[in-house]
Amino acid sequence: MRIGLLTEGGYPDASGESYAWCDRLVRGLTGHDFEVYALSTDARQEARPRPELPDHVSLVHRAPLWGDFPAGHRRAAEERKGRTPGRRARRRFAERFGDLVTAFATVPAGSGPAGGAPHGGAPTGDPPSGPDSAPDTPVTRKADRFAAGLYGLAELAREHCGLPAMLRSEGAVRILEAVCHGPRALPAAQGAQVNDLLAVTDRLELALRPLSLDWYGDRHTPGLGGVDLCHATSGGAAALPGLLAKRFFGTPLLVTEYGVRLREHYLARAASPLSVPVRALLAAFQGTLAAETYAQAALITPGNTHARRWQERCGADRARLRTVYPGMDAAPFAAVADAAADDSKTLVWVGTVEPAKDLIALLHAFAEVRKAEPAATLRIIGGPGRDPRAPGYLAHCRVLAAQLFPDEAADARTVGENPVSFEEIGSPEVPALEDAYASGAVVVLSSVIEGFPRSLVEAMFCGRATVSTDAGAVCEVIGGTGLVVPPRNPRALAEACAALLADPDRRARLGAAARARALELFTVEQNVAAFRGIYLELISRAPARPAVCRTRDAHGVPRPFARPAESHVPGRWAATGTAARAAAVPAGRTPSWAAGEAGRPAAVPVAAEARTETGGGDVVRERGQAVRRDGTAGNPAWPARGREQW
Repeated sequence: MRIGLLTEGGYPDASGESYAWCDRLVRGLTGHDFEVYALSTDARQEARPRPELPDHVSLVHRAPLWGDFPAGHRRAAEERKGRTPGRRARRRFAERFGDLVTAFATVPAGSGPAGGAPHGGAPTGDPPSGPDSAPDTPVTRKADRFAAGLYGLAELAREHCGLPAMLRSEGAVRILEAVCHGPRALPAAQGAQVNDLLAVTDRLELALRPLSLDWYGDRHTPGLGGVDLCHATSGGAAALPGLLAKRFFGTPLLVTEYGVRLREHYLARAASPLSVPVRALLAAFQGTLAAETYAQAALITPGNTHARRWQERCGADRARLRTVYPGMDAAPFAAVADAAADDSKTLVWVGTVEPAKDLIALLHAFAEVRKAEPAATLRIIGGPGRDPRAPGYLAHCRVLAAQLFPDEAADARTVGENPVSFEEIGSPEVPALEDAYASGAVVVLSSVIEGFPRSLVEAMFCGRATVSTDAGAVCEVIGGTGLVVPPRNPRALAEACAALLADPDRRARLGAAARARALELFTVEQNVAAFRGIYLELISRAPARPAVCRTRDAHGVPRPFARPAESHVPGRWAATGTAARAAAVPAGRTPSWAAGEAGRPAAVPVAAEARTETGGGDVVRERGQAVRRDGTAGNPAWPARGREQW
């Protein structure tokens, strides 16, 4: 089958875990054809060298979510649509953009002062739309209005090439201003100034840019109209093309979130220099978009229970949630031996250094560990993260470590050493990631904010006992194979570390159990097998094939088995609509299995029939000779009133 893989800021150009997960998935599912629709988030991603992709990745479409609207897409839009929007199109834009803004920037009437939405974002509780939602509630009315605005703008973008300019126009600013200064506006947005409104419209144009891309089919290429399934690797902008493909073509949408996009948006905006009204409006838009995405997705696959709780809070239907753990490559860690029951006293921390990792609490906890285990050492392995505060935070941690642990020496002639070291992967001391875990007796995680703890899984692959704080999906990953303490509690963290350092046998038992658990739940093989089954399940629910089937690859070479065999077999069961009416079974011949005794034809229904839709209803006519119960031929012109009359 053909899979449309929708990505944002990751595969196939960026590095990092998002790229690695998608690459492992695509290479593992060699039986499917992939078309990649990638949204880049910055110029650095665009400048990266193009990676070599597997042969079954037939097409890669790229578009930026930064800067001006790309000239190549603009030229394609002008060639395809041929004219700029006129007065009628601008009137349609005002109506639909007004619906969109009113849906996310106002509090629904009758929903209370908070609007039933956290941070002005998505509503909580039951799904906001869909067959199981309430028929008429403030939440459903808000969701319906948002959908009307979103898909109305998408329809406008299919007909005209000027949507990006209209989203940044003075008219859009005036519409947003009227809503923000209206009676039901979000409290945080009521004080929005002109510069705030301009900032919001600029960012809305970037967020809604997928509506204007040439990814939805024309006379040259089918785009997403030619795929069997859309798989969005995150929410937010990456899911927008999938929403439009479902709207325009009925293509089922699968949404996978290993880090909830809405949560990432909240964390990023909290540290941004944007004003309060801008942050509130953008958070409300992202929350309402997340609710619409979850409502329209055929299936949602969170990577852990922590992400699942976020999705449920944003309106996802529990019946369409299925946890699929991210697959990680265990091969590099297979050579690491199990932890030995020896007297090693080394604690290891591995990750990116940033405030959310709370290394300050870890250093204070290690000071308590040293009181119980004077020979203990701590290795902090990793560089600064993407947080703008990360370099300064790393420098602060180095200063604190020097203050808490002065260099120590055995005598006056020995060079002093610090029990705390800061190192990076690739240095002579730590040439590879697996060497970092192999050097420690206990692996420590001290985070206060965490999603899926990859470093813990890597430590489990290496058979190491772990001490972790209860953040994100830590408890779900660890199970009973490690110690978990409350975050921001250095004393509890120190007691757990000291207990494992003092008990080598317990460390060995926990490490062996951790390795077995990781190999059972978190490998690439289980992840690929899960998605292989999900793809087949979703396609079985939507068996209709797209109108366009590519029988040749990008180089013009015929693709074997591109068209399924049943498409060549005549009959109503092999096709639908016009194709079914055109596929007529030859008349005048009774099959051998239908013949009665002495060669007389048995009483059978009409040999073939076709339905012709008229204004009043369906009229069924026979194509072939009718047969009465006595076996004599009937008049083929007689109308068939029902199959039971013969």
